[in-house]
Amino acid sequence: APAATNCAAPDTGNMELLAQFGTDRQREKYLEPLLDGRIRSAFAMTEPDVASSDATNIATSIVRDGDEYVVNGRKWFITGAMNPGCAVFIVMGKTDPSAPSHRRQSMILVPRDTPGLTVRRGMTVFGYDDADHGGHAEMIFEDVRVPADHLIGEEGGGFAIAQARLGPGRIHHCMRLIGIAERAVEMMCRRALDRTAFGKPIAQQGVVQDWIAESRVRIEQLRLLVLKTAWLMDTVGNRGAHTEIQAIKIATPATVEWILDKAIQTHGAGGLSQDFPLAAMWAGARSLRFADGPDEVHKRSLAYRELRTYMEDRA
Repeated sequence: APAATNCAAPDTGNMELLAQFGTDRQREKYLEPLLDGRIRSAFAMTEPDVASSDATNIATSIVRDGDEYVVNGRKWFITGAMNPGCAVFIVMGKTDPSAPSHRRQSMILVPRDTPGLTVRRGMTVFGYDDADHGGHAEMIFEDVRVPADHLIGEEGGGFAIAQARLGPGRIHHCMRLIGIAERAVEMMCRRALDRTAFGKPIAQQGVVQDWIAESRVRIEQLRLLVLKTAWLMDTVGNRGAHTEIQAIKIATPATVEWILDKAIQTHGAGGLSQDFPLAAMWAGARSLRFADGPDEVHKRSLAYRELRTYMEDRA
């Protein structure tokens, strides 16, 4: 559904990034066809050789050489890169290693057909290739040359751009996860009514009723928190909604993972199989505890923000 309605990750975040930070020429060349659904895109940030949860670690180099930038590095788990319609990559890399840590990174547009860019292999998540949106890939950049006007924003602005992009991306993930949770509860209820064990439908088993009731409570809690976050983003902006964005990013994948686990349990062995979508849905929910920052990084930041108020009181 997200791909069919052109609101799939990572395209939504890339569209917002180009709309907010792209030049008129960049918007004309890449944003307009993305909005029309004529092309797809990918966001190349994560690297295998560093802890990418700290974006200042990103080691791919983006070096100015006359009227061009030269890109060298290795990326992996680049979502959408395997899609044949993926025409452009937004690549994050280091332009100035000597700058302050949050000013070393920049972002640049790299067309797929640029010499030196190699999609080395597709990558799986718990064995799933996620081919519905093209799949994830490991990529190599070897002396990849792109025009200087493909830089997004200014040199050193990559970290700030990434933060602006990932906020909306996180709420999009949470919205999709709530839809997945609703589907899981529907499947759980139908299965519980259809299956008989020990002389009665398993829907009459207290433990299954507890799973169903708890699932509904948790979905409604998530829905209200995500709705509040969306309202704050609309009224006070992403920065004003920072706490809530982190809260939903922590709570939603873990909660939906729990709901999917109970739906799988209700389905018995079938829930683990390819005959139902639950196992793939569980793998997707579990992976989102890494995507756009692992839980631990968000908790660290959220805790610091809570503590800061009381630290200021002591000053």
